[in-house]
Amino acid sequence: MDNSTVQRIKQRYGIVGNCEALNRAIEIALKIAPVDLSVLVTGENGVGKESFPRIIHDHSLRKNKKYFAVNCGAIPEGTIDSELFGHEKGAFTGAVDQREGYFAAANGGTLFLDEVGELPLQTQARLLRVLETGEYIRVGASEVRKTDVRIVAATNVNMEKAIADGKFREDLYYRLNTVSISIPALRERGTDAALLFRKFALDMSEKYNMPPVRLNEDAQRMLLAYSWPGNVRQLKNLAENMSVTAEERDITPEILSHYLPQESHNTQIISVGDKGKEQHSFEAERELLYQILFDLRRDVAELKRYVREQQQHKDIHPTPTPSLTDNALTFESAQPSVKFANDNEQDLPYWEAEEVKDDDLMQPNSATDKPATSHRGKDNMPQSLDDLERDMIRRALQTNNGRRKAAADQLGISERTLYRKIKEYGLE
Repeated sequence: MDNSTVQRIKQRYGIVGNCEALNRAIEIALKIAPVDLSVLVTGENGVGKESFPRIIHDHSLRKNKKYFAVNCGAIPEGTIDSELFGHEKGAFTGAVDQREGYFAAANGGTLFLDEVGELPLQTQARLLRVLETGEYIRVGASEVRKTDVRIVAATNVNMEKAIADGKFREDLYYRLNTVSISIPALRERGTDAALLFRKFALDMSEKYNMPPVRLNEDAQRMLLAYSWPGNVRQLKNLAENMSVTAEERDITPEILSHYLPQESHNTQIISVGDKGKEQHSFEAERELLYQILFDLRRDVAELKRYVREQQQHKDIHPTPTPSLTDNALTFESAQPSVKFANDNEQDLPYWEAEEVKDDDLMQPNSATDKPATSHRGKDNMPQSLDDLERDMIRRALQTNNGRRKAAADQLGISERTLYRKIKEYGLE
């Protein structure tokens, strides 16, 4: 594309910089503007993502239609569906009248969904239907409505990680990401930070009729070496602050150091991603352990009930009482106790006792009604948590005939966690 065209776009929309990645993003926006494809604009907070949906709309066949920008992160979860799709009178408390949503208002035009990664899962399902069929239903209504809206979305969220964590629908992501435009962070744009500072300082000078602040060479190098976690928005705030409060108009590194916040080495996306990864890991393990404990509790309760029924059926009424001298493993309950070991055996912790199966309980007692002796030893140690986990997963897969989604629902874990565990334990 002709470089002069890109420069005209920069001047029209107030975009400053000569970064190659920035120029490439503008070229992509101009190329896909005439085609009604969904676009996803990605980048960190403060990089200027909001300019690109406007460029796309103004150079599309819909340029004479309406353009709406919606910040999805600023709308409460309880009202987001009403804002986007509208509602009927009386659909919820406070709905005193009908309301047209943004999809109805922007019919024929362009709808910019900023911070789309913050949408609730329920709203994501509604949005997916609109993108696929152009149909939607008002909150509290039953009538299906049609709309013709081009969607341009933007987010600073790591979408791949959000999908892995179950916070964003994978099918919706691929619908939105037909064309992707990535906006570089300010620290990746070379000398653009110095150009932007000069532009913001001149704007303040013209607006408030004051001498502009200027950076000397050492201060410029210091400015370019900063990481700018808040990107262009942070730089603009810095320039405006210095224009008003700095006593000297010629800025040195000493003066600049008083205005620059302490350097941070973590970017927005990395810090959020690392925290989410740690939480997800613990949650997955905790879910599986809870499932194992619940199953064990249920099995013990069923075992006690079965033994009690067998006692009543056989009209057995032993009356042993727990004692510190009894060398036997017993179950205590409101019903008479039942021994599962010989009196002449040494006491062992419960985790070294042999598992009692239903088939063993159904076998008739000997003539002397002596309980069967448990075989204990080092070879009969309990399974590790990994072994218990593996067995639980294997049983769930067998029960559901290999259907992994159904098995994941039975275990109370996500499909992704189940897939990872299957691969880890070699159950493929």
